[in-house]
Amino acid sequence: MKYDDASWHYGGDFPADLPPSAGVTHIAMFAVWCWENGLAGDEILEEADALEAIKRRRGTPGGIFNKASDEKFIDADLNDEGNRFAASYYGDQGYYIDYAKSVGATFSTLYHVPDTWETYDTLKPVISHRYRTFHNMQKSWWRRLWPIAKQ
Repeated sequence: MKYDDASWHYGGDFPADLPPSAGVTHIAMFAVWCWENGLAGDEILEEADALEAIKRRRGTPGGIFNKASDEKFIDADLNDEGNRFAASYYGDQGYYIDYAKSVGATFSTLYHVPDTWETYDTLKPVISHRYRTFHNMQKSWWRRLWPIAKQ
């Protein structure tokens, strides 16, 4: 499954004053958060350079994402838990709303949000909160079924 692709953003109303790489910033911020927080898929885990670059903050989130994923955010980039979270939060547009509120409010378009670690650090606690909420809801769901499953 493909969650997002930078090429989907290049056409149409994409700002003429920006390079195409600006179309990946919003994708990269989410993917890099997932990879940094133990939700990377096997293909990404094999990209030791990308994970090391995240750890040491070498390059930008977008640059790291582009190199590891060729500008495409797909289910293979995440493990099972990561895919459940992405389907719920990224795929359901909640991430875009949080992105706009957290880092996009002062820019003329969301594509103008800079691909920097400062942007990532602003967004990181927002995604972390959403993940904790998602994770707690998953545990609550299981606990509600547990008495039924034990019968």
